[in-house]
Amino acid sequence: MAVFDIQKVGKDMITASKTSLGDKFTEAKPFAELSFKQLAQNLALITELRITNVIDDQKAKLHLDLYKSTVKINLLAIEGLGIIAVEEAINSALAVVKDSVNSTIGFAII
Repeated sequence: MAVFDIQKVGKDMITASKTSLGDKFTEAKPFAELSFKQLAQNLALITELRITNVIDDQKAKLHLDLYKSTVKINLLAIEGLGIIAVEEAINSALAVVKDSVNSTIGFAII
């Protein structure tokens, strides 16, 4: 079902988040890996649903926002990680896959 390489997207997002998480990355790594792999899977699902016209652009964006919130909650559970670092990690992670995802889905979801 995936229209892009979920494993690569997940790994790219994890790598991109490393700088934003700073010295807490070692502690955050298991949570970041799981969260960003799930986000990659969810991006693939959103893309598939949008391409097949099951959902429209607005619903696709709403689903992405929901899944981003899940990543944020998972990372904020780690002691010492603040909202700014978590937001930066998510933004960095999405920035590295932005062009790939947006071109696949056919509109600027990220």
